[in-house]
This record gives sequence, C-alpha cells and structure tokens, in this order.
Amino acid sequence: MSATLPVYPWHLAPEGLATRRQLRAMGLRPGGQPVVAQLQRPRRRGRPPLVGYLYRVDQAKPVRPMTPGRTRALAAALRARRICPQCRQDRGYCIPTSLGACASCAFEGTTT
Repeated sequence: MSATLPVYPWHLAPEGLATRRQLRAMGLRPGGQPVVAQLQRPRRRGRPPLVGYLYRVDQAKPVRPMTPGRTRALAAALRARRICPQCRQDRGYCIPTSLGACASCAFEGTTT
C-alpha cells in the first residue's frame, strides 16, 4: 500500500513547508528527510503541471559550510567551463553547450 503525497496549488503551501530553493534561501537543506507534500502549477495546452516538492522546515538542517577544498574544486570546475574545446583559450564566459565551442569558433566561416 503506497501513501500519496498531499498536493497544494502553487503559492498555497501551508506554513512550515518549503521547497529546496526556499530552504536554501533560509540557509537550510533538507538533510535527508523525505518529501512530505508537493506543489502543482498548472500549464496551458495540455502540458503536465510543474511540480515542486516540499520539505518540513523544522526538520531541515543548516547548509554545510564551504571548505577550502570545495572552494578550490568549484573554482576549477567553473574555470574548465570557460575554456573552449576547439581553440583551448579561456574566453571569460561559460561556453554554451548548445554551441559546443566559443562564439568565435562556433561561427567561424559563417557569413551574414
């Protein structure tokens, strides 16, 4: 027998419940607790509704602090996203995955 989650309309969740983003804005994280409810936002043209999962705020835990190692790892990952795989230069912005290369390399040889 499976228990179904309570479903609330968008913006009408009861006090004491929050989404991951709302918890993060409060400096909290779910901390392994199960989802207790969900929000649903209807969409047009027969598309399925958007769903947001809710967690209890009173059971949330504080966000873990960034350690020096995690800070270095994050900086290295962001730096790698700025390097074009074709020209191997740091472009100063994250290379779009839709192009797969920096704008110079992606549009090289195209004319207007």
